[in-house]
Amino acid sequence: MTTFRRPAAATASTTGERVSLAEIVDLLTDGRFPVRFTAYDGSATGPPDSEISVHLATPRGATYLFTAPGDLGMARAYIAGDLHAHGVHPGNPYPAMRVMADELRFRRPRMAELALITRSLGWQRLWPVPPPPQESRPRWRRVLEGLAHSRHRDSEAVHHHYDVSNRFYELVLGASMTYTCAVFEHPEVSLDQAQERKHELIADKLGLRAGMRLLDVGCGWGGMVRHAARRGVRALGVTLSAEQACWAQQAILREGLSELAEVRHLDYRDAPGTDYDAVSSIGLTEHVGVHSYPSYFALLLAKLRPGGRLLNHCITHPDSRRPARTDAFTDRYVFPDGELASAGTIITAAQDVGFELRHVENLREHYALTLKQWCANLTAHWAECVAEVGEPTARVWGLYMGASRLGFERNELQLHQVLAVRPDRTGNAHVPLREWWR
Repeated sequence: MTTFRRPAAATASTTGERVSLAEIVDLLTDGRFPVRFTAYDGSATGPPDSEISVHLATPRGATYLFTAPGDLGMARAYIAGDLHAHGVHPGNPYPAMRVMADELRFRRPRMAELALITRSLGWQRLWPVPPPPQESRPRWRRVLEGLAHSRHRDSEAVHHHYDVSNRFYELVLGASMTYTCAVFEHPEVSLDQAQERKHELIADKLGLRAGMRLLDVGCGWGGMVRHAARRGVRALGVTLSAEQACWAQQAILREGLSELAEVRHLDYRDAPGTDYDAVSSIGLTEHVGVHSYPSYFALLLAKLRPGGRLLNHCITHPDSRRPARTDAFTDRYVFPDGELASAGTIITAAQDVGFELRHVENLREHYALTLKQWCANLTAHWAECVAEVGEPTARVWGLYMGASRLGFERNELQLHQVLAVRPDRTGNAHVPLREWWR
C-alpha cells in the first residue's frame, strides 16, 4: 500500500509543490485507504491486489468529492458516473460499502495540509458544480414548497420517492410488490414468502377476522389491504402516490377482491370513516415528521372503535439522542423530508394521546435480509431497470439499499412493530391474556 509521509507534505507546503490525487487521499486517510484507488491524473494508492477498486475518472468528480465531503459528495460522483467502482455490481455495491465502513478512517488535516490540498487541486476544483438531476433540493430551499410535512410538501416528497416507475419496483421488490421489511423464519426463505409472513404476522397481531374493518394508512401498492381482504376483512388503503393507488386497484381487480378491498389516492389525514376494528401503518411514520407524531397518533386513535388495535411498523433509531433528520444522501436522493425517531419516542407519542401499549418487536435483522434480496433483484434485472429509469437512478437505488442493509446489520438502524390498543371507557383493552399471534 502506498503510504503518504507527513514530512514530504510539510516540505511541499513550504516549497509551493503540489501532490497527486492519490497522495491527497493518503493524507486524508492517514495512508490507509482500504481498497485500490486510482485517479484520472494517473496516481494510485491502496493495496494493488485488492478485489475492489475505485477510480476517480473526471475533474468534476473531484469537485463533487471536495465540495461535499463525506457520503453526499461520493454519492454525487458515483451517481453521475464520475466515480467508478470495480469488483462490485452497481446494483449491489454493499461489499465495497462494507469494507469502507469497517476499515476506512478519515483524519482532520492541519492548516498547512489544507493549503497543500487546495493548491494541488486548484481553486476551480473547489467551486461547486450542479449536482446530478436525481437530487432533490436541500431542505432550506424546500420551504418554497411549504412547511415541512404540510400536505403539499408531503405530496412532493412521496412523488419523488414512489412515483419512479411501477415496473421498476416490480423488478426490485418481486411479486409481492411490498416495499417494507419482510419477516424471515430463516435466512433461506424466499422474499415473497417472507413478505407474506409479514402480512400474516400483522394480521394476527391485529386479530383480523372475516367481517372486520381495516384502515391501512400509507398502504403502498396494497399488499396488506389485499391480504386482509383474502381473510374476509373489509379493507381500505390510502396512499399519497397516484401510481401506487392505480397499481393497487388493478391488482385488487385481478384478484377479484373488489367487494372487500379498495385503495384510494389520499393523504392519510383525509382517510374517511371511523369505528375501524384495526389500523395498520406500515412504513408511513418515517414520512410523518416527529413533530407531527401527536396529531398523527391522535388521528389514528380517533379512527378506531373502543378495543380497536393499531400496528405501527417503521424504521427507527436505536436511541433517542440522534437527530431526527436522515443523512444528506438519503434526504436528497431517496426520502426528502424523511425523519426517524427511536421506538421510545414513538411509544411515548402514542401513549400520550390515549393508546395503550401491548407489544413491541424489533425486526432489524429481518430488514437487512430484505434489503439483501432487493439488491439481488436489482442486480439480476439490471439491464431492464436501467432501461426503465436510467442508470443514474438505478445507481441511487443500489447505493441506498446497500447502505441501508449495512445500517441495519451494524445496529445503526432498527425496525420496530408497535402494537397498541384503544381501551374502552372502563379501561378494558379487549385483548387475550397472552400473546395470541404465536
